[in-house]
Amino acid sequence: QVQLVESGGGLVQAGGSLRLSCAASGIIFRRYTMAWYRQAPGKQRELVAAITSGGNTNYADSVKGRFTISRDNAKNTVYLQMNSLKPEDTAVYYCNTVVGGLIYWGQGTQVTGSS
Repeated sequence: QVQLVESGGGLVQAGGSLRLSCAASGIIFRRYTMAWYRQAPGKQRELVAAITSGGNTNYADSVKGRFTISRDNAKNTVYLQMNSLKPEDTAVYYCNTVVGGLIYWGQGTQVTGSS
């Protein structure tokens, strides 16, 4: 029932910007914390940003000041605005939520920051 669908990835020159979107269905969206993770080749999946049902946010140190997570509960969508992209931001980005103790992931979207 729960489905997360990411979009918005692409190839951007270093210093550029992208906005990722994640559309959720099958949940009462406004009740849940939403998060973005990323996984680069050969590396562990890591938390990038999270936003609670109340709008509180948390960011990895590596993206603070550059990325912004937001949500639109009316659209059941969470966003990740990525500015000042660096080559080290290159990864597959995944939308995530936890519902009733079960972890749900989107299919992922590729982000490449070229040097």
